[in-house]
Amino acid sequence: MGKITGFIEFERIEEKYDDVNVRVKNYKEFVHTLTPEQSRQQGARCMDCGTPFCNNGCPVNNIIPDFNDLVYRDNWKSAIEVLHSTNNFPEFTGRICPAPCEAACTLNINRQPVGIKSIEHAIIDRAYQEGWVVPQPALTKTGKKVAVVGSGPAGMAAAQQLARAGHDVTLFEKNDKVGGLLRFGIPDFKLDKAHIDRRVEQMVAEGVTIRTNTLVGEMPADSKVTNWATQSVSPKQLLKEFDAVLLTGGSEQSRDLPVPGRDLKGVHFAMEFLPQQNRVNAGVAVPEQIRADGKHVIVIGGGDTGSDCVGTSNRHGASSVVQFELMPRPPEEENKALTWPYWPYKLRTSSSHKEGCEREFAIATKEFVGKKGQLTGLKTVHVEMKDGRFIEVEGTEQLWKADLVLLAMGFVSPVESILAGFGVEKDSRGNARASVETKGGYATNVEKVFAAGDMRRGQSLVVWAIREGRQAARAIDEYLMGATTLPR
Repeated sequence: MGKITGFIEFERIEEKYDDVNVRVKNYKEFVHTLTPEQSRQQGARCMDCGTPFCNNGCPVNNIIPDFNDLVYRDNWKSAIEVLHSTNNFPEFTGRICPAPCEAACTLNINRQPVGIKSIEHAIIDRAYQEGWVVPQPALTKTGKKVAVVGSGPAGMAAAQQLARAGHDVTLFEKNDKVGGLLRFGIPDFKLDKAHIDRRVEQMVAEGVTIRTNTLVGEMPADSKVTNWATQSVSPKQLLKEFDAVLLTGGSEQSRDLPVPGRDLKGVHFAMEFLPQQNRVNAGVAVPEQIRADGKHVIVIGGGDTGSDCVGTSNRHGASSVVQFELMPRPPEEENKALTWPYWPYKLRTSSSHKEGCEREFAIATKEFVGKKGQLTGLKTVHVEMKDGRFIEVEGTEQLWKADLVLLAMGFVSPVESILAGFGVEKDSRGNARASVETKGGYATNVEKVFAAGDMRRGQSLVVWAIREGRQAARAIDEYLMGATTLPR
């Protein structure tokens, strides 16, 4: 604990944002990292609790009090070593994680929590500036070969950990670049893709072989399914060539809204809309791109993906943006006596909402309406919860003008064909069945096939994907070698 009275003397310092009128004109990151002095002051607020609830609030169990104290003492190099000991990619989590660690901060009981996420952001940015982030190739090789299918944060974390353990790792990705939803889902204004590229360079230098444009399984006739894949490899071939296979393909099946008029032109999944803009930003031509220019846009779904649709629509120049949420409007502030140290239920207003968005709660879509096959609007009704069910409120029917509707209601399961191709059993939600509680965690019912990330646990956070990738790598290393020194 660097400064005993720091939590009394100093207030929380928020990271600064570019002005709304400036940032909506481009797709660049707009959050300004804390200065070294601001970071030191924020680190001084940490109370170094006897029981640091922040550690358990963080899915990767970052050793938060330690790196807070190191930043306060201006020992940044040790701070990044501590941070990297639990988190392969703090430049991702320091930008896009909702920071459950801060909800669990002891100071959050009756004051503003320590700005843990902003400190993490500052540490990794400083580490890159100083050249402290370098490849860590294994000193010896094991001769074992591991295939990792899917290059999102779980796949990237697992591949890096396994390569550092000395295994020959091949990372398979059906798209043309590594990153999964980090690259093709999260907008550039929240996460510049240069951060992914830097990590990919490090992983390659550590010995990871990357095979993009490669679909694992049979190549379907529908090009939308294969995205950018130009070649395929069968599950049987992977099982023959590799000593272990890890499935980290994510939860890619978007939740649909099967109401009348769903087939009208102008109704799209969020994951049709967002990846196109990311590709355009990368200089890739996207014919017939879904655009929001001058349109009345309605985003159905109140989560992070919906917020990303709001921010992208505003950058397109939408005439209006409305976001629907089925659940009732949450309270402005949580009851901390009831919720701390857990993730609280309260109203969350994102930077995209502040750029221009009307928000509607407790509302359900009944029908999409249109003319000559083109969307012109939708009909809604307000709902309320009774006996665990949503009941329509009489007299609340409404017709909304809409030229573009984006469905951002989450994801329901992995692509079924990949699990079927390997013969992996599914749980009740359609995810890969692979328990983390039993010995040899993350193992599926198929010998030498493991699963991690959203493909195993269902739709979740980037930080949970990193955790699962790291833990699955440890399980695979132990499976291959009989013991492991990889950290959890």
